[in-house]
Amino acid sequence: MFSSRVSAQILANTEQLSRQYPNSAYRLVKVMLDKAISQNDKRTEGDCLQQIGLLLYHQGSYVQAIDYLLQAQKIFIDTGEENRLARNHNELGTVYYYNEQVDRAQSQFNEALAFYRQRNNAEGLAQTYANIGHICEKRHDPKQAYHYQKLALANSQAAKDVTSLTKIYENLGSIFEDEARYDSAHFYYQHALILSKQTQDEIGQIEIINNLGDVFRKTGRYQQGLKLSHEAMQRSQQKGELYQLSAALRDIAKTYRLLNQPDSAYAYLERSRDLVDAIYAAENTRQITLLQTLYDVERKDSEIAKLNAQKRIDFIIIIAASIVLVLIGILGAVIISRQRLKIQNEQALNQQNQQIFQTQNELMQVELKNQQLEEENLKGQLELKRKELTTHTLQIIQKNQVLEEIKEDLTAILKDDKRDQKKQVRQLVEKISLNFSQDKYWTDFRTIFDQVHPYFFTQLTQQFPDLTATDLRLIALFKMNISSADMATLLSISSDSLRVSRYRLRKKIGLSEGESLSAYIHRFPSPPMPSPENNTI
Repeated sequence: MFSSRVSAQILANTEQLSRQYPNSAYRLVKVMLDKAISQNDKRTEGDCLQQIGLLLYHQGSYVQAIDYLLQAQKIFIDTGEENRLARNHNELGTVYYYNEQVDRAQSQFNEALAFYRQRNNAEGLAQTYANIGHICEKRHDPKQAYHYQKLALANSQAAKDVTSLTKIYENLGSIFEDEARYDSAHFYYQHALILSKQTQDEIGQIEIINNLGDVFRKTGRYQQGLKLSHEAMQRSQQKGELYQLSAALRDIAKTYRLLNQPDSAYAYLERSRDLVDAIYAAENTRQITLLQTLYDVERKDSEIAKLNAQKRIDFIIIIAASIVLVLIGILGAVIISRQRLKIQNEQALNQQNQQIFQTQNELMQVELKNQQLEEENLKGQLELKRKELTTHTLQIIQKNQVLEEIKEDLTAILKDDKRDQKKQVRQLVEKISLNFSQDKYWTDFRTIFDQVHPYFFTQLTQQFPDLTATDLRLIALFKMNISSADMATLLSISSDSLRVSRYRLRKKIGLSEGESLSAYIHRFPSPPMPSPENNTI
């Protein structure tokens, strides 16, 4: 296995190499990863996966970077590498942030913060607080951003981490610059510049000088700002830092515009735009090269895995073939000796199967006849019920017609002046009217109707639960093709009331204008259901 010191040193060198030569860095880390996997060195495997994730992050491949960092995170959890896990939380949170998944980034930073607080790790706390403060700044919450950056500053000072302290000073300067508090911004940027000179971080110095130039320009000190921007431009050209060079050119253009020198402003702005295009093209080329390297390495790994698998398969085939040849020799003798017995058993089995088939066929014929008889019986019963329903309906119509005639005659008698007959006749009229409202005939009608049209009312009330008992009676009469006059008689209502009832029924079931109510009721589905429910008409 790799020693921890050797692995850390190689990975540290790879991290520097990945910025300029990402494809070479990836190949180097991939070799380490494959060796760690073959030796079951989980710690080094997790470190390599993390390093590949960071390499992809620096190349802008955020989704792939997240995938590798999540793989590393799982290994660190399984192996109990808490320090590595906490660092991975911070790295993964940073990638989530740049992939515009701020909530997930915050969650990762919170995980790292909880661990570093428990261990009182000042260096880790400084980095994590700075990350959280950066999120608050981008969320336009300067108060919280300043709070977390101050916490980061205190922990960084306690850890005596000059590199981290430099970045935190720069973050604080950025917060104050966004708030237009330029004196405070200048103070923190100046401290960051001093510390970056101590660490000889020349790239960091360029960025800070650019920021100081911004502060001078925003406070109207254009010449001082222009001087710093030119210095940042020259240093960027010397170091080949295209990003910082583009920023310096853009800042110079802004300053010349404020100095009312549009020609110079335009010239520097055009140089900045050309440089941005060049950076974009270079980044695309570098990303394509890296992705091609990833593809080539993965393809070679896949081919190697296939070859190894094929070798194992070939070996297994050879062993299996040898065993099969031996077994064939043994089984051949057994098969020949028992072939006659097998033929005899098959003949006996075939004969038995034929007998079983004949018996089953006879049973199926009997069952089919029984089903036909039962179907004919059911058809007869259904026809009988239909006739019974029709007869019952006609009886109700006749009864109501007779009662209606009697009621009309009695009403005419009541209009007569013979007061000694009025009381008795009025009682008869009330008794006949009461007879109209009784539900006995409707109960009998419903019983027969359900037998002729099973489940019709169950499905109807399930689809239209607001239907009343009167609505259901009206629908049943439509289903039986009863005429409007007979419907009015059966329901003991006038023709006008029947039209109103029909109009209300159309609204309840949602029929559009012009659609036939009777046709809709006749085509309403009513397939058999497992358990009908009782409804009252």
